Amino acid sequence: MEPLKLTQHARENVRLLFMAKHAKGDGSLHKEDGNHAVYHHEVRTILEGLFDRLLVENRYEALFEKPEADFVFPLLNRGGFVNSEIMIPLLCNRIGLPFLGASPILRGLSDDKHLSKVVARQRGIPTADWAIYRSGAPVLEKDCPMAERMVIKPNASSASWGVADAGDWTGVKQAVANIHSEGHDAIVEPFLTGSDVEVPVITINGQPQIMPMMLFEQADPEHLRTYWEKRDLVERGHKYQLVDFEGPAFHKQIATHTRNLAQEFLPFDYGRYEFRLDAEKGELNFLELNLNCNLWSEKVFGRSALRAGWTQEQLIETIVTEALRTNNLLEPA
Repeated sequence: MEPLKLTQHARENVRLLFMAKHAKGDGSLHKEDGNHAVYHHEVRTILEGLFDRLLVENRYEALFEKPEADFVFPLLNRGGFVNSEIMIPLLCNRIGLPFLGASPILRGLSDDKHLSKVVARQRGIPTADWAIYRSGAPVLEKDCPMAERMVIKPNASSASWGVADAGDWTGVKQAVANIHSEGHDAIVEPFLTGSDVEVPVITINGQPQIMPMMLFEQADPEHLRTYWEKRDLVERGHKYQLVDFEGPAFHKQIATHTRNLAQEFLPFDYGRYEFRLDAEKGELNFLELNLNCNLWSEKVFGRSALRAGWTQEQLIETIVTEALRTNNLLEPA
């Protein structure tokens, strides 16, 4: 698979609006958002090299009225309120402005871990049992697939924000209550030993293309990764590392499941599909998917691009080029 290139027309004439919380930052670590600030600075720098007429904003208010822009690249996902991930797509739809990524309803479907598991199971993809406890709804023990160790997290969280574990129903119920107290739904599932296979997917000519898979290899298969570790805000030591996934015994199976599930979410431009693999037991389970996921060079997509022989600039250019193509912005109208 070869990277795509922008047309000269797009480079010179498309007014691309890049929106991210730290889009105007200097690339330093943020005390709460950690490496997200570094990531946003990196993407902005790449886009500055691709587009002569780049615009940069870090507030939703920039879309309350139609801006002087032709296309939006949205990374302003964690806005500090529930379901903020779909705010920019909704605002863009309101003013008729095309944007990178899936539609609001598909973003909502993918961000809702419970619903994405329902879709995966309906597609015949192995998925461990789980329970969803919506904020304001009853929290009943009979709905919980109790195991020796349970994982509790916000149903639409990213980067393991708010994740906890518990060994009995009392602990589960308290963890759910903590999440509900912050206005979020909670999802509860048995802890699955193993490591996470990360499957980056982009679309070319409207069809999903799987990039080289990566593995979050865990030194301790019982370790529960935290938000603070993922954002580089604490020292994680050698608890886990992102490595190339070579598992030939499972590669074809994972690719088949990914292509199967991806059909439910087209068009989405780019996304990361996650599976928990216990290679010793030969067990594979779908975990979740994240459309409009992290593209930073130090995370899954960036490292996968290197495996494919691409630079980080080629990765961003390919994703944007495909999105502009689907919106008829590569050539003059």
